[in-house]
Order: sequence, then C-alpha cells, then structure tokens
Amino acid sequence: MINNSNRTAVLLVNVGTPDEPTVPAVCRYLFKFLNDRRVIDLPLVLQKLLVNLIIVPFRAPKSAKLYQMLWTPDGSPLTVNAEKNRSRLQEALGEEFEVLVAMRYENPSLRKVLRQIRDSGFGRLLVIPVFPQYASSTTGTVAQFVFREISGWEVIPELTMINQFYDHPLFIRAFSERIKEHQPETWDHLIFSYHGLPVRQIRKVHSRVNPDECSCEVALPAHGRFCYRATCYETTRLLAGALNLSKERYSVAFQSRLNKNWLEPFTDATLVKLAKEGHKRVLVVAPAFVADCLETTVEIGIEYQNLFEKHGGERVQLVESLNDHPLWIDTLKEIIKHGAQSIEYRA
Repeated sequence: MINNSNRTAVLLVNVGTPDEPTVPAVCRYLFKFLNDRRVIDLPLVLQKLLVNLIIVPFRAPKSAKLYQMLWTPDGSPLTVNAEKNRSRLQEALGEEFEVLVAMRYENPSLRKVLRQIRDSGFGRLLVIPVFPQYASSTTGTVAQFVFREISGWEVIPELTMINQFYDHPLFIRAFSERIKEHQPETWDHLIFSYHGLPVRQIRKVHSRVNPDECSCEVALPAHGRFCYRATCYETTRLLAGALNLSKERYSVAFQSRLNKNWLEPFTDATLVKLAKEGHKRVLVVAPAFVADCLETTVEIGIEYQNLFEKHGGERVQLVESLNDHPLWIDTLKEIIKHGAQSIEYRA
C-alpha cells in the first residue's frame, strides 16, 4: 500500500460541461453554474428568478443543440482534453505526484475528487484552476469551494492554490506556437478574444479606480494584478511581443456576453466593424481558454464565421486552444514543480 503522506496531490480544475448534449443534462449544468453567487452576483432573489425562471428554461434547449455540434464520439472535448492532460502529466511527473482532474460543475465532481484526496491521505495538495487570468467567477469560485470543503477535514494538508499564470513564459510560448501554425502575417487582422465579464465585477476588484479611466489597455497598472480586464490586455501584449505584431495588426475584444453591461469592445461587434472596413480574413485567438469548448469551437468557429460573412467578410479562423499541446504539458509541469517547492518550503 502506497504511503501518500509524503506525496502531493495535484488537482486540475476547469469550469465544467454537461454530462451529455441533451436538454435535461444542459439544464442541470446551467442550474449549478448560474446559481453560483460568484458567477451571477446580483441580489439573491433577483438571481434566482432570472436564472431559474428565465435563463435556464429558455437557454437550455438552444445550448443543447450547440453542444450536439461540439460533441465528439469520445464525449465533451473539455473532458477528453482534461484526461489527456492528466495522463501525460502523470507520466511526466512520476510517483511523487498524483494528478487528478475535476470540474467545478458536473463531472468529474470537484467534491468527490477532493474527498478521494482526503481518503487517500495525501500530505500536500496543489490546486490549479486552469484559467490563465484570475476572475472571481472562475478561479475565485474554485478556491472558495476547495477552502470550504477541506475546512471540515480532520487533517488539512499543506495547500497551494495557483491563482493565475497568464504571464508564465511557457504559457506565452505555447500559445504563440499555436498562433504561428496559422501564419499570422498572412491574415488581414488578429483578434484576441477573451470571455466577457459584467463590468460591475471589474469595479469590485479595484473599487477606488474607475475602469473607464484605467490605463490597463496601455500597461499593467499596480492595482491591476488581479483585475481580469487588465491581465487580459497584458496577456495580449505578451503574445503580441512574442509574435512581433505591431499594434495596428490586432485588437482585444470580449465575447459571450449576456447583456450590454459587460466588458467592451465586444468580439461580435469588432468582427462586424472589421468586415465593414473591408477586412476579409481574420484570425481569432482565445487566450482565456486552455481547452477548446463551446465558446471557442462553436461561438467563434461557427457563429462568428456566419456573422462575418453576413457583413461582407470571408473567413474567420479560430486558433486551436492549447488542449494537449506538448508545450502546455510542459507549462503545467513547471507550474506544478514550482508550486510543490513552495509547499515544501512552508512545511
């Protein structure tokens, strides 16, 4: 029997995906996801009414059709890539580590995997929410869930939480290599498209600095270290620098909004503008996602392509996400090794 007290459990956590591309499964997923107080931070009663009486009932049937377009014979790409990452990382790290994957919503259940870690008696726990830029609705909700869950354990292991890694040199290199596969110099324009957030959530991060007057589009300000908007722009600058892109060659935009009070500029509006200006071929990069999913494969690859054509454009090309790219595995390995050293130092 393996003694796990001197081993480190490494837990990779993503948002999640329905168990299958059906309306009931999508309803279950959306119900858990959108009822999270960190995801929709409206007053409780308003959140419950909006989510459970309007968004889930009306959105689930449409989303189920989109998931059917995304699904592969092996299942959800998010789950498939998570397992590939786990397997390859385990091989790369060796017996000193046990690599596990979980989803914040649905399966593999974060609660069940954490209890598996508890029952196995690991002495150290390293949690990596696989979101490059910190946001309360992604990394924040994972951290909160993990802290609440392990707070009741009899033995609480040494714990390290990786909050973000958008500026890790290997992460930048990995995404740069993905972009280079599409010869960015041959496209009319590049869009770095990030998942949107309500503006009110950005205001909460730095309440004394008005986002409308912030300089984060130019440089990362001191107050912007954990501001999602600021780190998205910084990610873009790092990638543009690695690719030697001049400023007029690319734009930053935000997708997947629920209403107009979300981060701007909007990706769909930016594409329409580019099409009307005569741009025919646009390359779209999504550096907030480390694995392809509904928001990349379907929203960008299919819906934005149709939108672009409608307004006179010809081609929107999605840059494949990191998925199981060898440099992404190397990135995770380096993050884990560094995180494990900090645990050992504290111990």
